[in-house]
Amino acid sequence: MIAASSLVVIDMTIVAIGLPDIRRELGGSLADIQWVMVAYLITMGAVTQVMGSLSDAVGRRRVFLLGVALFTAASVACGLAPGVYFLDVARAVQGVGGAILMVNALPLLSHQFEGERRNMAISTWGSAATAVGLLAPLLGGVLVEWLSWRALFLVNLPVGLAILALGLCHLPADTPASGAVRTVRWHSALLLTAALGLGNFALLRGADQGWTSPATLLQSATALALLALFLRGESRAQAPLLDPALFRAPAFTGAALAVFMSRVLTIGGTVYFVQYFHDALHLGPVATGLLLAPVFLAQMAAGMAGGKLLTRFAPGHVIATGYACKAAGAALLGLAFPTAAVETHPWLLALPLLVWGTGGGIAGAPVMAVAMNVTARDRAGMVSGTITSLASIGAGLGTATLGVLYASRLTGSGSTAGSGGTPPPEAVAHAAASVLYTSAALAALTLAAVLILISPRHAPARKASSGSG
Repeated sequence: MIAASSLVVIDMTIVAIGLPDIRRELGGSLADIQWVMVAYLITMGAVTQVMGSLSDAVGRRRVFLLGVALFTAASVACGLAPGVYFLDVARAVQGVGGAILMVNALPLLSHQFEGERRNMAISTWGSAATAVGLLAPLLGGVLVEWLSWRALFLVNLPVGLAILALGLCHLPADTPASGAVRTVRWHSALLLTAALGLGNFALLRGADQGWTSPATLLQSATALALLALFLRGESRAQAPLLDPALFRAPAFTGAALAVFMSRVLTIGGTVYFVQYFHDALHLGPVATGLLLAPVFLAQMAAGMAGGKLLTRFAPGHVIATGYACKAAGAALLGLAFPTAAVETHPWLLALPLLVWGTGGGIAGAPVMAVAMNVTARDRAGMVSGTITSLASIGAGLGTATLGVLYASRLTGSGSTAGSGGTPPPEAVAHAAASVLYTSAALAALTLAAVLILISPRHAPARKASSGSG
């Protein structure tokens, strides 16, 4: 479970390091390259819960092994991709495999262990996933600089085969509980995937097609119609993928918004950090990975601190503090990017990157606790799936929406980057700074919404236990 989940987490961010090299070799526009990230995240978010239902119906061992095989095969297809469109499709399939692996990890661990051993297993699994996330940028830099961007995907082949062998030998036989829900809502998953995919396509292609062109308007309208159909069906379903009724609790809505925006800013922002480091500062992949390390180190340390703070302060205040740091870090980065001092000494960015990462850690730690505490216990699986789905969807939409701003600023500067040319460093710096200023504004708005929705009235603080326990 640790190895499988680690692959999924690594592939969320490691690919960003290779985007400049992918574009240089395969060609394509900025939008085509953005889809390398977006396709993976959107499909993962859209099918997470339907894969959980499939596992309930067929058996977790069978579905998990299918997920390993699918993820590994898609990784090989990505590594051998002859063109950017082939790579985008392979990444979408890889996202489906990733959803299967993530949605089955906790249930399989929970069924295999009991009592304190179960707690230790889940804790070890979560810590390992966080740790590999910290290593992803540096690992990606080493693979790209010493081998090729294709190694980012092909390295999954031996690991995937090892996981498959371990799973065949050690995973318990499938024994689905009698009376378990066996409904697999494929049509809902397809509607959500189509709505998100078409909406992102309109966002990423809007500048090239024209924002008021018939093509963009038709794509946007169709995406909204598909989303409306999806929400209508979910409101009437007995076992919905995303239950709209959950959002009647203000604190749950605040928690969902917080995790959604966290991924919009963190994963979406990482793509444009890498573009700036490569195109404006001319850093290699390893240097880029090292420069991103403070973000993930600070996020892990602050995440642990955020859990402690939750025992003393109202969760809304803890999450809001994280978003305040996020806003401050983004604003500092936006100010620093266009300066000559940073161009000469890139390591000056370490401090604002630490602030940015600290904000993400503090804001993210209490979110699942809030969501679980304000909903009924028998809805824990639904809550977990909804929050997980929104996290992946937020990452994909963040990459796309921030990309619209980034591309528009490059176009406004007269750069040919959108059609495959190399943008001037000054244009990249100002475009990336615009992304960071926008991120700071979004973080500030999220902070205000969190203070309202996750107020002490809607989600009181948990009291620290007295005594030695």
